[in-house]
Amino acid sequence: MTALITTEADAFRAALPPEGALLGIDLGTKTLGLALTDPVRTVATPHEVYARGKFKSDSARLGDLAASREVAGIVIGLPFNMDGSSGSRVQATRAYARNLSEKLRLPILLWDERLSTVAAERTLIAADASRARRRDVIDKLAATLILQTATDRLRAAPLDADSAD
Repeated sequence: MTALITTEADAFRAALPPEGALLGIDLGTKTLGLALTDPVRTVATPHEVYARGKFKSDSARLGDLAASREVAGIVIGLPFNMDGSSGSRVQATRAYARNLSEKLRLPILLWDERLSTVAAERTLIAADASRARRRDVIDKLAATLILQTATDRLRAAPLDADSAD
């Protein structure tokens, strides 16, 4: 049985315990950029970037990280096209989330990541990072931006029908 996989922040929040870190993943075709929050889910920080391998070894590595950091849930960037449509990368990300959910049994939030890599690149350029340095850290910075925006939304008041008025 898989855990919850959703694009809805409120449903994800409801599936989480009161405390426990969140793991953010920027899922690239060749690398995984990772970020973590603190246990009370206030601040996301870059963790690492590593080259993707076989799913079995990647999921084992993520499982070890989740256990050692007491991760309560996972936020994976969902790479919609700029017009909001979904293409093959969105389908691949959803499949990855389903497979990861079966292995780790943690709730997963699929979070719109449009412009996260662009924002990460701009941040690194503003910090005068060399191209080589940008290449080495951009995926974990993108994961951090994805995770921080999701964390900020999770900390906000839940949406309800009455608040739309």
